[in-house]
Amino acid sequence: MELVVLGVVLIVALAVLLLVLRGTLVIVNQANTAIVERLGRYSRTLTPGLSVLVPIFDRVRTRVDMREQVASFPPQPVITEDNLVVSIDTVIYFQVTDPKAATYEIANYLTGIEQLTVTTLRNVIGSMDLEEALTSRDSINGQLRGVLDDATGKWGIRVNRVELKAIDPPPSVQDSMEKQLKAERERRAVILTAEGQKQSAILIAEGAKQAAILTAEGEAQAAVLRAEADAKAQALRAEGEAAAVGTVYTALHDANPSSAALADRYLSALPEIAAGEGNKVWVIPGELTSALAGIRDAFGNRGGH
Repeated sequence: MELVVLGVVLIVALAVLLLVLRGTLVIVNQANTAIVERLGRYSRTLTPGLSVLVPIFDRVRTRVDMREQVASFPPQPVITEDNLVVSIDTVIYFQVTDPKAATYEIANYLTGIEQLTVTTLRNVIGSMDLEEALTSRDSINGQLRGVLDDATGKWGIRVNRVELKAIDPPPSVQDSMEKQLKAERERRAVILTAEGQKQSAILIAEGAKQAAILTAEGEAQAAVLRAEADAKAQALRAEGEAAAVGTVYTALHDANPSSAALADRYLSALPEIAAGEGNKVWVIPGELTSALAGIRDAFGNRGGH
């Protein structure tokens, strides 16, 4: 009987020891911290690793994730300056920099960030019309980040970036915008078509002009080449005739013909001179008289014999 009681006592003592050790040894994971309270008051912040607490007096209040976190909030209706209701989705990238402040300065920092984002977004969008809000995302993101970072600094939170996922205007406005964009695209298409036709006409005209210029230049060069060829041909003919005359002259000089033979040649050439259609008036060479005189003398001599 005593052994049984002793065994039960040992089991109870071992269980109590395990409970004490469980509350004494604390393991904090990497990129996390733990807030320790002693008798209900803040004691210290545990860093990653193994830590020892004082049993019964110390307890872990909460564990805080020190990594950058992403919070996506549901669409929020916001009224623009021109009284249009738009639905805006936002995404916040933030990081806890002071675990103690994030634990004790605000009850729920995530809810605080969400509400602060909504109110700031309404203030910023309320000062813009719809067109400005749709085209000023970078400006809106910058203003939101500045306000949120200043307000959450005392909570031990740093807002790194704010992004607007979507800005959705009312369906009627979306339909009007789509019609306007369609009309604008059609107008641009007509303008581009007209400009293309204009450029095509200009290019065709310039091509015809260049072709005419090149044709005229080609004809001018051809005329110049023909004139040069004709001049060369005439020069060659003149040289040939001169050479022929020289040859005849040389032959006559060497042959030493009589006056009668020369006169006879003159008389034979006269019909050829008068045979041309354009020879309405022709001039009788001065040597013809001498040639006739030579013929007369020649016939006179024959009569004397």
